[in-house]
Amino acid sequence: MADEDGDKTEAPTPKRRTEAREQGNIARSPDLTAAVLILASLMSLQWFGPGVINALKTLVQKGLGDALNDLSINSMLESFVTALKLAAVAVAPILLGAMLVAIVINIVQVGFNLSTKRLQPNLGALNPVNGLSRIFGKGQGWVHLLMSLLKLTLVGAVAYSAIHNRIGDIVTCQQLNYLQIYGLGAELIYQIILRIGLLLLVLAIIDYVYQKWKLEQSLKMTKQQVKEEMRSMEGDPKVKQRRRQLAIQMIQKRLQKDVPTADVVVTNPTEYAVAIKYDPDSMAAPKVVAKGQGFIAAKIRELAVANGIPILERKPLARALYKLVEVGQEIPEQFYSAIAEILAYVYELSGKMGRNRRTQLTGV
Repeated sequence: MADEDGDKTEAPTPKRRTEAREQGNIARSPDLTAAVLILASLMSLQWFGPGVINALKTLVQKGLGDALNDLSINSMLESFVTALKLAAVAVAPILLGAMLVAIVINIVQVGFNLSTKRLQPNLGALNPVNGLSRIFGKGQGWVHLLMSLLKLTLVGAVAYSAIHNRIGDIVTCQQLNYLQIYGLGAELIYQIILRIGLLLLVLAIIDYVYQKWKLEQSLKMTKQQVKEEMRSMEGDPKVKQRRRQLAIQMIQKRLQKDVPTADVVVTNPTEYAVAIKYDPDSMAAPKVVAKGQGFIAAKIRELAVANGIPILERKPLARALYKLVEVGQEIPEQFYSAIAEILAYVYELSGKMGRNRRTQLTGV
């Protein structure tokens, strides 16, 4: 229980990250999208602004010229459709560019993630009392409020920095003609928006890094949570241990049955053990009747000693047979010479080498 209620010191597992992503719990900064959109819109206005101005000029000319000469319904409808087309063609690149930028910046932040959790209605979010408690209540509400005030202050300071050297021009603008006033206003607005956009971009990047750090901290797990999750994914360790014990018991039973029938056991000497049997009356070539590594190899050697089966150390051969030949398979032809030599030696020691057997073994 201490671990369960302890500090969250463990990194989140892939499963926990996936579940958080499915629920829409992803690091994302809306300010980053807004800042990039502002800067992208300014660039679009620089590229496509003259086209918008020309379209507006054409609309005004048509509206104050040809349209006033003929006030019939058909003429007015035609003028309206023409104006709509001109406006759509002029504004379309800016709107499409803004939409594309919004999509790209969101994909950069969160990737492709379709989650319906965030789309489910939450009537509690419409309660003004809950909203005020989030702002003025305990926790992060005051922090968010202070950050918003600081952001507003910085935006005001940056906006003022764009015009404080042009205050004189603004005061005396009544002495200018309308084109000069329009140019001065456009220049000042452009400088203000550009500086605010750059400021918001810097703040948004900082906010995005903070959101990622905050999400990572919230997803961290205690050691007990990690254990429980691994248990749920891989199964109860006790059940796994019981299965392993049953598997070992089955292997031991098979070894107790097969190893005593072998003619020789080839070892590594301790890492691998391969039991080989050869019956010229029923086999075309010697067979591997048992093999093992580590604990199983030790069990094969133990059974071989108990049943009086010779054990020979042949390191390269034992390793090769263990890796290349399965239990019940005949040995490959490339090992015939080495196995024939071993079996001949074993049969000579045990006195089992008869004339017939010697001839058959040599032909293996």
